[in-house]
Amino acid sequence: MDSVNATGARWVHQNVVVSFRTFTAITGSGFRRYATYRQATLAGAFTNTVFGFLRCYVLLAVADATAQGLAGGYDRAQLATFVWVGQGLLAVVLLWGWTELADRIRTGDVAADLLRPVNPVLSYLATDLGRAGHAVLTRLIPPVVTGLIFFDMYLPQRWVTGPLFVASLVLAVLACFGCRYLVNAAAYWLHDVRGPMIAWTLGSGVLAGLYFPLRFLPDWAAVALWVATPFPSLLQTPLDVVVERDPPATQAGLVALQAVWVVLLLAACGRVQRRAERKLVIQGG
Repeated sequence: MDSVNATGARWVHQNVVVSFRTFTAITGSGFRRYATYRQATLAGAFTNTVFGFLRCYVLLAVADATAQGLAGGYDRAQLATFVWVGQGLLAVVLLWGWTELADRIRTGDVAADLLRPVNPVLSYLATDLGRAGHAVLTRLIPPVVTGLIFFDMYLPQRWVTGPLFVASLVLAVLACFGCRYLVNAAAYWLHDVRGPMIAWTLGSGVLAGLYFPLRFLPDWAAVALWVATPFPSLLQTPLDVVVERDPPATQAGLVALQAVWVVLLLAACGRVQRRAERKLVIQGG
């Protein structure tokens, strides 16, 4: 009996090790893949920086128009940090632009994904984590450095903010991947996902806190968005953490809420993928 248990334990351990190595290998390939797009990376960083100036001056004007110099509870330095870190996170989290799964479903190439030994959700997730790692180095740092040069930005004062921000950023990437995967997976049934893509593009930027902090909204609306939708977990939460908008306990609670949304979204991705595989209609062949 002991030998059987030992054999089973070794089998589980070996499979976990192989799965981990496969996941990390795909993540590394995703990093290398996006590292080849040097011109696109430079163009994207430049564009995000230009729009950073526009957004920053608009929000600073809003703060200057108030008697206390505050807007939604943010002072000028916090607003500057909110904007410039947000411009960097936009490429890391990647709200828009990913249609690879939908395109492969439309052409029928997704059939090759289903023949591979790696679950499609995990395979695309690993690639996306590699992309996000590359974006941290090439798309997050330039806007933040630009903001530090031209504006008085708020720098975190509490040591706990650093680990919380890193955790929040990782969870934001995972949550956004889950949302994008579900939007792309609609192609299994619709075959043309332009409608869901447009709805996602229009809604995610506003509801995630890209265009303006969600704290500008009435409290009841902001709380409803945080609790009932995953959108604030994509950008608003990591940005609120880095500007220390709330006490540490509240920050930790918001990060925990992000984790809940990540679990729900990735579970939904797995369920949708399993249902799609049972009813898959291959287009074009």
